[in-house]
Amino acid sequence: MEYESLDVADVVRLTPQVFGDERGFFLETFRQNEFEKYCGPYHFVQDNHSRSTRGTLRGLHYQFKRPQGKLVRVTRGEVFDVAVDLRRNSLTFGKWVGVHLSETNKQMLWVPPGFAHGFYTISEVAEFQYKCTDYYAPGDECCIRWDDPDLSIQWPMRNANEVIVSEKDSKGNFFSCTEFLF
Repeated sequence: MEYESLDVADVVRLTPQVFGDERGFFLETFRQNEFEKYCGPYHFVQDNHSRSTRGTLRGLHYQFKRPQGKLVRVTRGEVFDVAVDLRRNSLTFGKWVGVHLSETNKQMLWVPPGFAHGFYTISEVAEFQYKCTDYYAPGDECCIRWDDPDLSIQWPMRNANEVIVSEKDSKGNFFSCTEFLF
């Protein structure tokens, strides 16, 4: 596995070594001791799997009192995945980083606790899987608007009017109006 630190502090792109032949492929998606060496001493307690259609944008989600770290990957299709640093004492507070994750590149993204996270579905369908460092707590989830002008995230969409968001996500807060505990 190759671990690459990105432009926002503590966010890491993981690129697995893929062994393939005419039968298919094999890759290792997680190894605790290597993950701790490059990303920190985190342990995962919950795995999640979502399916989204083209144009779906999920996020930008974060947990207020029980922040989750997420190790994310795409097993079908392609998404543009975004992490926004919400840690007030970080040198990259308020900065974002985005990467393309797909079934083809098989890359993963480590999004540490204290970040907002979201993704935009580029392919016709995408299946998105992720490991979490804390359990989902519905009453603790918060959302920042995906189109927040202060963040200016460069989503790879042709037309913002074609974006599909949940009712909850459409009512997200603006970054400048958001509270952070971390």
